[in-house]
This record gives sequence, structure tokens and C-alpha cells, in this order.
Amino acid sequence: MQMDKRVVRFQHCRGEIYGFFVPELCPVCGESLSHRRLEDAPVSIPSPFTDGHQAKCSFLVKPTKGTFLRDYDGKSDLHVGITSTAGMVYNYRESGVCQDTSGWEQAVSVALVQPDMYSLIDQWDHYLEHFSQADTWDPKRYNENDHNCYTFALTFINCVLITQGSRQLSKNEFTERFVLPRTKRASKYITLYQEISENHFYIVDTAQDHTENDNV
Repeated sequence: MQMDKRVVRFQHCRGEIYGFFVPELCPVCGESLSHRRLEDAPVSIPSPFTDGHQAKCSFLVKPTKGTFLRDYDGKSDLHVGITSTAGMVYNYRESGVCQDTSGWEQAVSVALVQPDMYSLIDQWDHYLEHFSQADTWDPKRYNENDHNCYTFALTFINCVLITQGSRQLSKNEFTERFVLPRTKRASKYITLYQEISENHFYIVDTAQDHTENDNV
């Protein structure tokens, strides 16, 4: 799999500049960037995406086809799954429950287990394997609207919550509390990444932003 580029941010002249590298000359004013101040040093922007196969006991989201940074347009279908302690992704689709060992290298991840929950971690793979074998997840029962990959993942999460004596979560509650904050951040990063890919740099005129704020 081809590695995606890392986004960096640096400051010069009128504002903040985002790109995949720091050029010798400022793309705004054309001046040399070789004598930057310490506070203007480039900063790497953390990616919101995780290699899902390295994220054990997690809820994952990825595009049904392709990857977020290369193919996602904000409207494409998304697919979700649950990882085992070894990073195998259990997910439900038209063909039934699949156990993927690849294909989730660029995903939005929600950790479901705290590192110190040793007893749950020890049982996690057993729970996941047993759960995925239920007749409920027969391929013939798959329906993309109301019995799909999200149904599979959330039902498993609620089954685990029951074993822990915790309250179950509705789809809306789980989505709003755990998924939306991460996907919103991912959406902003995708927009930034695609802008840089098309125009080499993305420039934020902070001087103009301050002027507009002062006039409000």
C-alpha cells in the first residue's frame, strides 16, 4: 500500500501555510524560508486515521471502496467493523461476517476497551468469535438499511456492555458521542489534504482573519 504524505504547517508573512513539505521560498511572498524564527518552525499535523489492524478492541470506520484520502468524496458509503486483540477486523456484509487481516490500514478508530480492563481483554476474542457465528448474521438476513455492518458492530458493543453490567447505547447516542467527533475531524483533514494535493499549498491569511474578527 502506497504511503500517504504527511501534512506540515509553517508560518510566514501573512499567515499559516499547509503543505506536504517546506519549500525554500515562501509560496506567498517569494522570500527565503531558510532563516525562520523558532516559533515559525514547521509543525507536523497529526493524521486522524489509524491502521485499524494495529488498533485492538476497537470500532473502525472506513470507506466501503478505496481510502479516505484518495477516494472519499464526503458522500460515499462507509463500512464499519470491530477488531480483535490481534487486529483482525470482524465486519458484516452481503456475504456474511468477514474477518479481514488487511484493507483497514486507513480508518477512523474508536477504542472500546481501556488498557487496564484485563479480564475483558482476555475474553474479547471469545466474545467476538461467538457473537459473529450467530444466525442473526446469516448473509440472507443482510439489509443495507436496517441490518447491516453498523447493526453488527453496535449490537456486539451492547452485548459487551451487558456483560460488564453497563447501560446499552442507542445508535444515535453511540454515533454522536463517539463517532461524529472523530469523523468531523477526519473530514476537515481530508479537505485540507485534497486542497494541498490540487494546489500544492493551502494558505490561511491570519492577518485577514484577525481584521474580520475585529470588525465583528
